[in-house]
Amino acid sequence: MSKINNLEFAALNLSGDNYLQWALDTKILLRSKNLGDTITEGTEPSVKNKYEAIVIIRHHFAEGLKDQYLTIEDPLELWTELKTRYDHQKTVILPKALYDWRILRIQKYKSVEEYNSVLFKIVSKLKLCGETITDADMLEKTFSTFHTSNVVLQRQYREKSFSTYAALISCLLLAEQNNELLMMNSELRPPGAEALPEAYAAIEPKDETPRESYHGHMRGRGRWQEHNRGFQPRGRGSQP
Repeated sequence: MSKINNLEFAALNLSGDNYLQWALDTKILLRSKNLGDTITEGTEPSVKNKYEAIVIIRHHFAEGLKDQYLTIEDPLELWTELKTRYDHQKTVILPKALYDWRILRIQKYKSVEEYNSVLFKIVSKLKLCGETITDADMLEKTFSTFHTSNVVLQRQYREKSFSTYAALISCLLLAEQNNELLMMNSELRPPGAEALPEAYAAIEPKDETPRESYHGHMRGRGRWQEHNRGFQPRGRGSQP
């Protein structure tokens, strides 16, 4: 009984506001069980496969929705009716996703990880609506939205000629981690103590600003960007 009650993904709401994600999840599940032909026009699936598919589809309905489709036993017919009823969600989701993409700025986020998470959420919505977002799009979005005070840093990253967004984000994450390490050592080292060991000196930014000033700036919003000027981390995707 517990297996029957378990859901592989969220059930389709009566309002249909999660239809696009639900439809994608359902197609993936049906195909993983060799039942993809049951919701594809021009195919002739077996009766057994049809009933297996209808069970899976209905199992991932909200209770109120199940009652509305009690008499439909053909998975393709049910699939088509749901598409007709809920596919308009694209017209609701797409404008908001496009707007979110347009205003997305890396400089607005306190960390690379936070920015990366938001970017992928927006990209997923755009792709669900049929939009194509490439690595080149994500690279340009990131480069072009660095803080205006980081023009030199932006140029340095562009010159590395990253071919994938993943390579760029790995490099940015490494730079952020190194900056946090530098800040931690700066705060722990008492006044007048010796400089950082050579192992850390290799990653210390070449900044002639007095340490007190540098240390003070590190405490603001978006510190990972503000204090990477001239800093060239060596991570995946970077050039020697």
